[in-house]
Amino acid sequence: MKHSITTFALLSLSLFSSDLVSQTLAKNSRTEELYKGIEFKMDRVKEPVIPANTVSIVDFGAVSGGQVLCTEAFSKAINALSAKGGGQVVVPRGTWFTGPITLKSNIDLHTKAGALVIFSGDKNLYPLVSTSFEGFNTYRCSSPVNGRNLENVSITGDGIFDGTGDAWRAVKKEKLTESQWKKLVASGGIVHENGKTWYPSEQFRAGEKLAEMNVPRQLKTKEEFEKIRDFLRPVMISLISCKKVLIDGPTFQNSPAWCIHPLLCEDLTVRNTTVKNPWFSQNGDGIDIESCKNSVVYDSNFDVGDDAICIKSGKDKEGRDRGVPNENLIIKNCVVYHGHGGVTVGSEMSGGVRNMHVSNCTFIGTDVGLRFKSNRGRGGVVENIYISGVEMINIPAQAISFDLYYGGKSVLEAMEEGDKKSEPTIPSVSEATPQFKNIFIRNVNCKGAFQGIFLQGLPEMNLRNVQLENIRMEANIGMICVDAAEVRIKNLTLVTKKSPAIEIKNGRDIEMDGVSVGNGASPVIQLSGAKSEKILLKNAGLTNPQEQVKIGKEVPANAVTLK
Repeated sequence: MKHSITTFALLSLSLFSSDLVSQTLAKNSRTEELYKGIEFKMDRVKEPVIPANTVSIVDFGAVSGGQVLCTEAFSKAINALSAKGGGQVVVPRGTWFTGPITLKSNIDLHTKAGALVIFSGDKNLYPLVSTSFEGFNTYRCSSPVNGRNLENVSITGDGIFDGTGDAWRAVKKEKLTESQWKKLVASGGIVHENGKTWYPSEQFRAGEKLAEMNVPRQLKTKEEFEKIRDFLRPVMISLISCKKVLIDGPTFQNSPAWCIHPLLCEDLTVRNTTVKNPWFSQNGDGIDIESCKNSVVYDSNFDVGDDAICIKSGKDKEGRDRGVPNENLIIKNCVVYHGHGGVTVGSEMSGGVRNMHVSNCTFIGTDVGLRFKSNRGRGGVVENIYISGVEMINIPAQAISFDLYYGGKSVLEAMEEGDKKSEPTIPSVSEATPQFKNIFIRNVNCKGAFQGIFLQGLPEMNLRNVQLENIRMEANIGMICVDAAEVRIKNLTLVTKKSPAIEIKNGRDIEMDGVSVGNGASPVIQLSGAKSEKILLKNAGLTNPQEQVKIGKEVPANAVTLK
């Protein structure tokens, strides 16, 4: 009998060891695949190493059910493990009601399947802290999950974190049904005098009146900010100046403002993660990676109320003074169901963005697919961007968009209000002039968009060295290119409803090789602008160039060559 038990134990151990080996091999293979085909030199992202110690929040007084505040239990569990050098804090299956959770180095916050962590909507539980939001240094309420100056920190498991964002956010009437609006108004809060917006409180409304892009710039002291505490919505996950960070597995939903905000972090891994926010949630971004170095985001899903995967590096002079670019970033195998942008760079990019790889992503109904945005005053350089293998469907605005006249509105709002994209005066180039260059986009397909491609540079600082290859777009409007230089387009298919399919204004050194237009209407290509020069059209499928190519009288002679 003893012999058979021993044999069984050895067999079980062998099988267990075999599983570990298989898991290790699979992980190593996945890691190799992640870095395969990266166009720039990048160190492998280092993942946190967490000590083997484990505790449960239940051991420190946490009570499931969603009625008892468990803030102290989370804090005690984290502190107890930290005193031992770190380890895993386990959140078991159940509903856990809590205030903010402050992480420490060498800690893994691990939620089991069926665990639901709900953050309290009592704003008094979230003290004001000095932080950065919308690219500005400011005060905000402490984030539901937060950590600063940490090393080796992770949030893992299959649980759900709910930020109770509806207690914090304003809501526009136009984004709700009539019955939803009536229910919201009946719940309390106040309604704007024009009847179009609901606010959680009068204090929130007072804060909004003072704010510029959600930040009250004229307030200086913490005491002044305290008077509008309700307005100072926190990001849900705030990790500042941390090294070796891992987010693996959980679902994050209903955040007060942005959901996940790594700021000034190094070695960041986000995988197998889901972010869900109501589509109408103001500033309900998915993840905003700001001024970080060596980051990977993969195998994750986003369904949010603003930009889904957003890359930032500070805003205007404060961002330039910080001077920390967002560099060395891989985004792979992600799905975005709703958002103002699928993958977005800017508009806060004043510290620069460089070396970014995006591949094998799918955008379903995002307002814009690939979205690059900035404005005069930002400064900063966005360069060495490599995008490939992107599928899109039902895009209400642009599939690919470079907008250097971004005004703080969503693309759909700007379109509805008829925002203009040009100015009568052209300023001189300065440190406040943003630059976008060395952009490479290939193998992109979009089935259904308002506009396929929108390239809008600045007259004083053109978009430079943009290469588009193997692009297929079904859209109402095809391609518009304004104030761009050194543009190379190869194998572009446009199935459009409106003519011309391609408009180029003040384009310099533009080469198009292999263009197919599906609607058959003329003109196919329209060229304008006195600054246009060196425009070469090859293999454009033109049967009657005189009718199919319309050239403005202001375009210099010999600026356009047909082959």
